[in-house]
Amino acid sequence: MLRPELLLIFTRVAELSSFTQAADTLGLPKASVSKSVKQLEEAVGTQLLRRNTRRVVLTHDGQACYERCKDMLASFDDLQAMFRQGQTLRGRLRVDMSLGMAHRVVLPQLPQFLALHPALEIELSSTDRRVDLVADGFDCVVRTGPLDASDLVARPLGVLVQRNLASAAYLAVHGVPQTLDDLARHRLVHYATRLGVRSAGFEVEEEGGGVQRVPMQGSVTVNNSEAYGAACLAGLGLIQAPTIALRPHVDAGELVEVLPQWLAPGLPVTLLYAHRRQLPARLRVFMDWLAEVLAPYLAPPTSG
Repeated sequence: MLRPELLLIFTRVAELSSFTQAADTLGLPKASVSKSVKQLEEAVGTQLLRRNTRRVVLTHDGQACYERCKDMLASFDDLQAMFRQGQTLRGRLRVDMSLGMAHRVVLPQLPQFLALHPALEIELSSTDRRVDLVADGFDCVVRTGPLDASDLVARPLGVLVQRNLASAAYLAVHGVPQTLDDLARHRLVHYATRLGVRSAGFEVEEEGGGVQRVPMQGSVTVNNSEAYGAACLAGLGLIQAPTIALRPHVDAGELVEVLPQWLAPGLPVTLLYAHRRQLPARLRVFMDWLAEVLAPYLAPPTSG
């Protein structure tokens, strides 16, 4: 018999890739967690998890079962909520977004959200690495930049305007560039998601949506947004970045905008989540809150 607690235990093991961690978070003995997963495997007639010396991974059937379990648990939660006073939101949400967005915008405002929904638990991943929403067990992710083709549901939130920034100390030594030709005498902090390659240079959005790239010299290449801003603050060169995480340094005069007439293309911000027969109420409410929290930092989504 497929009892809800078996589905819950299985999904927690799948998401944490560990029987021990799942047992800890659920407040159950590890033996009980292992027994519950075995009972579920016997009920569905297939192996759902593959165990090795380091972690637990989903089998192909296990991945399909995991997605179905999420739907069933969401339906069960919503059914229970129908008969609770005030429809209290319960459960856990796993979310991913960029470092700057998490640290500067979302986390400072999260206490107010959790005060309204104290029975919710939030697991917030903040990294510039693009996680796999389905395989890594995320309920939703906020993506900055162009999207890869996928079967995920995409909810456009807006666009992050990029600014050309340099530290006041750097400009005091090297001068303030006034034209694109002046960039030949300046340095750029290069950003690359994979070390070993360098960015194409200083980007300028052209009329009609094209991009002009101006090659620039530079001694430093970084692969995450925190290091990108820190390199600029250290006087290592110009950067092109949204100010969502750097606004305090701009307001303090530590970072200065240059060449405001030549900006890089804006970065679309999109909320992604998996197609589900039944979207949990807690996820719907959280995504609406997230969109509201980010709205003051975003320009309207571009059409097309």
